Amino acid sequence: MRTQRVFARSAAILASGVLFTSVVASIAHAQDAKQLYEKNCVSCHGASGKGDGPTGKVLKPPPVDFATALKGKSDADITKVIKEGGKAVGKSATMPGYGSKLSGDQIQAVTQYVKGLVK
Repeated sequence: MRTQRVFARSAAILASGVLFTSVVASIAHAQDAKQLYEKNCVSCHGASGKGDGPTGKVLKPPPVDFATALKGKSDADITKVIKEGGKAVGKSATMPGYGSKLSGDQIQAVTQYVKGLVK
């Protein structure tokens, strides 16, 4: 009986540790995505994704507002634009591709971050 209680307590502690690690990793991932967005995207797309960044104000055509542009778009669609640039998807060639600058995980993180801007 005592062995079962010790085992159950150990399992609960282990499960708590795994959950805590997962939460910490998710928070760190979100912070990384925000930093990546701020470093690579905010100058054109703006902090809230409205296409109103300081550089974006002078671009022709101007960057899109994510609230409009992302309607009906899948993660794969968004990822492709980030990875390959606007020209690859029939959009503005002024939107560069980041496939050679960011890892696949980083691009996925930015994809999720961008989606979160329009919620």
